[in-house]
Amino acid sequence: MIKKGDFVKISYTAKLEDGTVIDSTDENIAKEHGVYEEHARYGDVIIVVGEGHVLKGLDEALEGKEVGFRGSIEIPPEKAFGKYDPENKEVITLTKFKEKPSVGERVRVGNKVGIVEKIVGRRAIIDFNHPLAGKKVIFDYEIKEKIDDPVEKVKSLFLIHTGRELDVKIHDGKTIVNVPKDVSINQYFIIGKLAVVESIFKHLPDIREVEFVERFLRDEMIKKDESKDEKSTEVESEVESKS
Repeated sequence: MIKKGDFVKISYTAKLEDGTVIDSTDENIAKEHGVYEEHARYGDVIIVVGEGHVLKGLDEALEGKEVGFRGSIEIPPEKAFGKYDPENKEVITLTKFKEKPSVGERVRVGNKVGIVEKIVGRRAIIDFNHPLAGKKVIFDYEIKEKIDDPVEKVKSLFLIHTGRELDVKIHDGKTIVNVPKDVSINQYFIIGKLAVVESIFKHLPDIREVEFVERFLRDEMIKKDESKDEKSTEVESEVESKS
């Protein structure tokens, strides 16, 4: 039986009461219904039950089920995208925006994102409710697998919190993570990896230490320096020829 804290692989398609598909882990379904996102990751997803990696209603529905379960659940607004709050709106002067927004446009105001509901004179009414607030959501879902291997659990946590697949090893209570050079200064990764470490210690009690390793190879660095020198020489040659 699936319980809180379990790592499970699932697939799903979410739709509204009228049948409008709003999300899917299946790339073909997403494309068919016009909800495909070019940079999104499609295919089965791994989540930690009870950690809020999916909507609350679906998260709760997974508990008590068996691997292989396939079914549907109707989620009320309060366990989906929230109830619609008619007071969750603000009147903002247009001078607060770099460019004049248009009705229906999503805009950011401070740390909040909303939709321009109406423009009256020099003011815009911004609705900060989620676009799907107040709507029931129906999930067709399947529980594909339960993940028990510690290495796969750690890899899953990195995928959940940073969107990256990393090389992970576990030895004698220590997790060693090889960090690609291209993410070492990525702010999203830096913030996400702290969440991963906290989750590792929470869900994998046998792990006492997490070590991040950045590896630089001499030959690679020398080739980069040589490449920079060649480009610099080419630029200097172009400048001299023009002068």
